[in-house]
Amino acid sequence: MKTFDNFIGGEFLPPSQDEYLPVVDPATGDTYAQVANATSEDLETALAKAETAFADWSGHSIEERSRVLMKLADLIEENLTALAEAESLDTGKPLSLASTVDIPRAAANFRFFASAIVNDASQMHANERTLNYTLHKPLGVVGCISPWNLPLYLLSWKIAPALATGNCVIAKPSEVTPYTAWMLGDLANQAGLPAGVLNILHGAGAEIGERLVTHPKIKAISFTGGTHTGRRIGRLAGEQLKKVSLELGGKNPVLVFADCDLEQAVRTSMRSAFTNQGEICLCGSRIFVESGIYEEFKQEFLQKVAHLEVGLPSADVDLGALVSRAHLEKVSAYVSRAVGQGATVLAGGMPLQIGNGFFYAPTVLEGLDAGCEINQQEVFGPVVTLIPFDAEEEAIQMANGTNYGLAAVVWTENLKRAHRVAARMESGIVWVNCWMERDLRTPFGGVKLSGVGREGGVEALRFFTEAQNICIRR
Repeated sequence: MKTFDNFIGGEFLPPSQDEYLPVVDPATGDTYAQVANATSEDLETALAKAETAFADWSGHSIEERSRVLMKLADLIEENLTALAEAESLDTGKPLSLASTVDIPRAAANFRFFASAIVNDASQMHANERTLNYTLHKPLGVVGCISPWNLPLYLLSWKIAPALATGNCVIAKPSEVTPYTAWMLGDLANQAGLPAGVLNILHGAGAEIGERLVTHPKIKAISFTGGTHTGRRIGRLAGEQLKKVSLELGGKNPVLVFADCDLEQAVRTSMRSAFTNQGEICLCGSRIFVESGIYEEFKQEFLQKVAHLEVGLPSADVDLGALVSRAHLEKVSAYVSRAVGQGATVLAGGMPLQIGNGFFYAPTVLEGLDAGCEINQQEVFGPVVTLIPFDAEEEAIQMANGTNYGLAAVVWTENLKRAHRVAARMESGIVWVNCWMERDLRTPFGGVKLSGVGREGGVEALRFFTEAQNICIRR
């Protein structure tokens, strides 16, 4: 039985009340570890360490901070195999996916922001009377709360810009998937990150997570997770006029026009539907296909889905287990209700009996209108719906017809249509003839219920700093 303690002031410390939560392997259903359930006392200890470290860390030169983060990126790459195995064990995702996507991206996050601070520029404005320039000063101690679907990938996406800009961090990873966050503490020490600059508190989100959000000495909160939780965090942070970034859920549309490259559209749409068991906020779960190619698209899509392999994440499979029994039951319930509302199950539609793990078959549904529950709510599993359309305007209206607005995909070889339709998508990001291509310099985030604020590139650097204008008389 492994034990994952809190990481405070450069040390691994047990929770003050010696209370732990079980950590379950989704592929087997077995409890394989226990994780600290942090308390308010643990938060105060971490905060004291972070406040002490802030003066020193924020006083480091940009080049010094960059070197430490570059070293941390190197260490993540050097420990890729161990980190990927831990990520796969925690989440149930295929080991191949953790090895080629999750862990390399975590290293890339640290490397990108280590470089970004060295190459960042400030603003200067001059007129006949004054010279104005802008400083971007670190906030102090900030909170970073990350979800269970891409644990180290998304935790590093928040921690890296916060540390790069001179802040100290108290991070709260998901209590469901704590393994790689725990490993990150040791790597941070090896990289030479001063004690107290990065602190990691484990535990229940509704408890230690909420205490982190409401603590008056935490200057900003960066959160990725569900829309319901994001709303509560927004309210709590708003009461203190605290900076907050919320990257929330998505119900992302894929628009497939008749003039597309059909083979590429089918192949990539399948990937966008089922990668990471559909447990990615960017997955394309509503596929709208122009009527003229609907049947052809459907048959080719189903042929590819039939060849997807689901199994133990350590094997060479396409889909692993869902993250928990509760999530498996949630996904099953969505599909059952959809069938009760008249959906036709073209593929899957059921849990899979693979030992005692939490597996669900890749599922394709049709026959429901765009306004039904499963086309409006985020299922966050390997479930996709197919819907035909006759006209461009109809497709746009259906695509935008949800309360979410995180991402969209447009498939067309018509350049004018690509620009026209993409511009009308109510989404923070629109991919044209591709999916999940990410340039880390670009802003990332959603509209409507998909979030508030932007992450990535200069947006992240600005979020974790306070702009100060200095005006000098010439």
